[in-house]
Amino acid sequence: MWLARASQVAALLTLFAAAGCDSPEPQPAPQPSGVRHTPSPKRYAYPFLDPRLGVEQRAKDLVGRLTRGEKIAQLVHDTPAIERLGIPRYSWWNEALHGVARSGPATVFPQAIGLAATFDPNLVKQVAEAIADEARAKFNSARRLDNRDRYAGLTFWSPNINLLRDPRWGRGQETYGEDPYLTSRMGVAFVRGLQGDHPRFLKTAACAKHFAVHSGPEALRHEFDAVPSKKDLFESYLPAFEAVVKEAKVEAVMTAYNRLYGEPCSSSKFLIQELLRNAWGFRGHVLSDCWALVDFHQHHRVTKTPSESAARALLAGLDLNCGNTYPHLKSALDEALVQEDSLDRALTRLMMTRLKLGLFDPAGSVPFDALSPELVSSSKHTRLARTAAVKSIVLLKNQNGTLPLRANLKSLMLLGPYVADGHVLLGNYYGGARQLTTLLEGVMSAVEAGVGVEYKYGFLAGRPNLNPIDWVTSAAHEKDAIVVTLGLSGLVEGEEGEAHESVDKGDRKALELPEHQLAFLRKLRRAGNKKIIVVLFGGSAQAIPEVHELADAILLAWYPGQEGGHALADVLFGRQAPGGKLPLTFPKATKDLPPFENYDMRGRTYRYSEQAPLYPFGFGLTYGTVAYESLQLTHASIRAGEAQQAIVRVTNRGQRALEEVVQLYLSDKEASVPTPKHSLVAFRRVSLKPGETRSIELSIAAERMQVVDALGQRRYEPGEFTVFAGSAAPEPRAVELGAPEPLMRSFEMTE
Repeated sequence: MWLARASQVAALLTLFAAAGCDSPEPQPAPQPSGVRHTPSPKRYAYPFLDPRLGVEQRAKDLVGRLTRGEKIAQLVHDTPAIERLGIPRYSWWNEALHGVARSGPATVFPQAIGLAATFDPNLVKQVAEAIADEARAKFNSARRLDNRDRYAGLTFWSPNINLLRDPRWGRGQETYGEDPYLTSRMGVAFVRGLQGDHPRFLKTAACAKHFAVHSGPEALRHEFDAVPSKKDLFESYLPAFEAVVKEAKVEAVMTAYNRLYGEPCSSSKFLIQELLRNAWGFRGHVLSDCWALVDFHQHHRVTKTPSESAARALLAGLDLNCGNTYPHLKSALDEALVQEDSLDRALTRLMMTRLKLGLFDPAGSVPFDALSPELVSSSKHTRLARTAAVKSIVLLKNQNGTLPLRANLKSLMLLGPYVADGHVLLGNYYGGARQLTTLLEGVMSAVEAGVGVEYKYGFLAGRPNLNPIDWVTSAAHEKDAIVVTLGLSGLVEGEEGEAHESVDKGDRKALELPEHQLAFLRKLRRAGNKKIIVVLFGGSAQAIPEVHELADAILLAWYPGQEGGHALADVLFGRQAPGGKLPLTFPKATKDLPPFENYDMRGRTYRYSEQAPLYPFGFGLTYGTVAYESLQLTHASIRAGEAQQAIVRVTNRGQRALEEVVQLYLSDKEASVPTPKHSLVAFRRVSLKPGETRSIELSIAAERMQVVDALGQRRYEPGEFTVFAGSAAPEPRAVELGAPEPLMRSFEMTE
């Protein structure tokens, strides 16, 4: 008998090791009253370890074996091990906004706003696939090291699909811009890339955040109450979340810190139950932003105690607490504020996610277990980072063909605080690039040894020089061309506690550049007539009308990732033509914006603003000329609920290959409710050889033609619609800046 028992223990330990679990011999689990467990198959100690069973069945079996205390402990972001069942500890908190973040080596791709500027969902999906591959490879390596700390798991709290309603928000760099349709397309692509398409397993679990109506101010995020109209909510703030849930089947949704219509988002039954689960059919798990539940009793004042806050969130459908409030569920249970079945429901969803990731399956049985550390920062991913950076760069001005720099250039001056700055490549939520290529390094790698390239700091980023002596401006004009770096960095814009030089907790009160940066550019312009090329860094809009007047050419680099220097050199020297487009409007001045604290969409973004922009949404030049020759609609009249097809004929009239983003905008001429001036409804990034003509067919989905009324209801209304085709939003300013005149056609919608 003793020998038989010893043999059983040895077999169980072998099974736990094979399943990736490390525990001593399992102890008899408590059996909740009324629960009967299905006998385990002979090969597996428990049904939850049996990969032949369904995910929900396995999750319920596991939850049913836990004590009340064990259940509560598993509802927070850092979960302890359950040794008697062979379950190791797990941290849910990981980040992958533009590369696996905060956990050692990883490829750093352009910041999310830069990825949006590519207008290329296929590229964004490729980037997310590379991130997921690196994530699995890093996870496999971490598991071998028994590293189960924060940022070592497979649940990634990305992407951020909040609408960038106001460019002063420091976290705007994390988003895909100001347009709900563009944000939806990029968000769906990113989620699909992260999660993969395996029929059984998630490669990683993506998370859409922050649900909902969360876009600053950072200083008020723990206390403000967003009260947009229902029209704005459903027309602008929610479409991207609905898309990633319905189309991409995102595994997780993170709620926001703020209140919506008086209720904290983390306990909003309207958001979590009515919309997310009932209306949209969400089947994953919901988690809070970190320590958001503390705000219930400390800032929102909707509860008095942590126990009440924990109960309120759990009953609303919040499954996971990033923070330290859910441990108070013990007292909430004692006070009968919640029942244990609410714990079971939440924990079952969480365990289903872990099962979809294969975390309880035998080691080697999950197809991604074979991904090796050699994938991390691989040459393939490095090339992809460079491609993405090139495609994200936006050419805002190019007077008299200043760029690309001519082939026989003999000398060049590089100026400004960001020329040799690796940090400005990163933005926020970044990983540990094994190599960061600054602008200085990119240029030095691109030029011949005989070209005289000189680099001078010239001026500081955030404050005036203390030393008044200037040896730079006159020397710069001895060179053939001058490149000046201006703009922002993650030190002045970002999240609440990360932008260390921000006086507004990461936000900006003004979009204008610091005066001393402008003063240096003025002095440089007065010193001579050599071509001045500005490379502008930053994660959001900047009001730079004076820079536009003083510079001969302007390249917007965003935070371009680890290959930013190479990408900028590729564009500066003409190895690649720029093709990025603005995913947000650049206003002429901060005063053109509505109040930051107002969540009404009136006056905001290209869709509702009445102010003439400095640079319109969708704008971006290239080297050469793309002619928009014709626009055809396949139907002069459609019925409500039918799609419309458009064919746009474009020709590259230049002498070099390039890429163009063909954009379609729709305007409803006869709506009974207020509608946007025009809205992006379709786009495609296309390659064009020199002299090549292509006919691009784009579909305007039926739902793009719906109006949203004051109650937030969508419906079709008959009437006239106008379609615009062009390389930017149909704003007169775009044509002034060199974009082609948009083409225009109208059609009727009938009952």
